[in-house]
Amino acid sequence: MIDTLLSYVAPHHCCGCGKTGSLLCHDCKYNITYETKNVCLACGRPTFSQGVCNTCKAPYSQAWCVGDRKDVLQRLVGLYKFERTKSAYRDLAGLLDDILPQLPENTVIVPIPTIPAHIRERGYDHTLLLAKRLATLRGLSVARVLARSNNTMQRHATAASRSRQAKFAFKVAGEIKQNVNYLVIDDVMTTGATIRYATKALKEAGADRVWVAVLARQTLD
Repeated sequence: MIDTLLSYVAPHHCCGCGKTGSLLCHDCKYNITYETKNVCLACGRPTFSQGVCNTCKAPYSQAWCVGDRKDVLQRLVGLYKFERTKSAYRDLAGLLDDILPQLPENTVIVPIPTIPAHIRERGYDHTLLLAKRLATLRGLSVARVLARSNNTMQRHATAASRSRQAKFAFKVAGEIKQNVNYLVIDDVMTTGATIRYATKALKEAGADRVWVAVLARQTLD
């Protein structure tokens, strides 16, 4: 309701072309999604398998990514994560909806749990909002079966530090059902450690199939 009222008082401008009316217009959205490439989410190499190559041996069996964290996608993600533009979750979930194939009806969407400090900073749980919106668009359910074992922040951490932190960062805090496809949702993948260890936790808890969908892939400089 508040976002709707604000859109009339201070309308959004497209992150790509500046057109008034939304954070991402139809044309700029198309420019992001129309050339989605089938590459390994972990290493970035082309692969015949959906988002997973044989070399990386990921705990997830399929993966999808909207694109690299640059240009319009970078600006939209930045507004959502760092400038409290809550309404961006609709456009970002719409991007995920566009790149994902038809999913089985028994697919359950699992958000990567956000640490409490970031929720307080933003005023909302950004991955949970994405998961709920995508679930609404697809007619699927959301299950918060992953929880944080610690609240260590990874921002500005090195690749080695991120991997060490993520290895013990997640635990399963809900019932894992058989014959269910678990689709883990995250915003940005940098080293891949968060996705790897979160999905590994689900597999070790008994999940048959774990898939992954992320908004953006980013290289850690």
